[in-house]
Amino acid sequence: MSDPVQAGGQMKRRTLLGAAGVLATGALGAYGATPPGGPVGLQVSRVLGRYGFGEGHPLGLDRQGVFETEARGRGLYDRAVRLPETSPATEAELLRFHREDYVARVRDAEALGLRELDDGDTPVFPGVYDVASSVVGAALDGMRRVVRGELRRVFQPIGGLHHAGRGHAAGFCVFSDLGVVIESLRAEFGIRRIGYVDIDVHHGDGVYYAFERDPDLIFADIHQDGKSLYPGTGAAEETGLGRARGTKLNLPLPARSADDAFLDVWPRVEHHLAQFEPEVLLFQCGADGLDGDPLGQLRYSPEVHRHATRRLSALADRFCGGRLLVYGGGGYDRANLARAWSAVLEALLDN
Repeated sequence: MSDPVQAGGQMKRRTLLGAAGVLATGALGAYGATPPGGPVGLQVSRVLGRYGFGEGHPLGLDRQGVFETEARGRGLYDRAVRLPETSPATEAELLRFHREDYVARVRDAEALGLRELDDGDTPVFPGVYDVASSVVGAALDGMRRVVRGELRRVFQPIGGLHHAGRGHAAGFCVFSDLGVVIESLRAEFGIRRIGYVDIDVHHGDGVYYAFERDPDLIFADIHQDGKSLYPGTGAAEETGLGRARGTKLNLPLPARSADDAFLDVWPRVEHHLAQFEPEVLLFQCGADGLDGDPLGQLRYSPEVHRHATRRLSALADRFCGGRLLVYGGGGYDRANLARAWSAVLEALLDN
């Protein structure tokens, strides 16, 4: 086969700075991309570490720290450009993706005494509006630094909240940093054709359905079959609607699938992206597909994450001037999470 890069509920339904680029007018090519080997940004901060639902919840408050410990131990942490803590996304920025009534619901949740934002997966926690909007604010900061050419890639482990929809929370996800980034690439930079790849064990339904009719959001998602896992969506027949038909690729895998099954379907992701030549790539690299995760039944090793990151880096270099935005997503076994995300960071730094 030719190489497409070279060729051209309840608890997840019960558990679940290099040289600055010069901004110019015109096509995306006017934005400066950093040269091969350019800096990789790492978005970790105190406020991002506060995104979680407390003791006993699968998405706890220790996930960022576990990754940082592993990355430091591997000598990766100081090779990346650690970005400063940023301001929360403004309401106007959130409204690029989310409905006004939903943003108001999250903003007023504590004052109203709400205990949950959905049917049980996503509890209200102290400071939920500020913390959740800070996840989005960090993602916007990384996006801007990459598009402006300050960074070649950026990795935000506490991000990739792919279940939140335009008007609702879902699956531990309050605001969709992914959705806001996609809409902001268009609003701020005029970038329309965006590639989105998701390897979380759960289907990225919040992104898929928000852009199901959008022919410029090129979507590819490898996940455990929805017949056996939350959210029950992402069938192979879901390829987009209307003018977007064929721009969406869903690749469900049977429970207990391992690296060989992932690697067997992966070339279809590359071929799909290469057909449409995206201008920027987003990658949601959830670690909950690794063997032993309590909320999924796939059996990946971290080599899946290393391979996907390496190949998407090559695609980004070919089509996107190197622009690759990476988000951590799910992952509920802490050792798995630390190993998978460290493999992602290492691949970003080496490619």
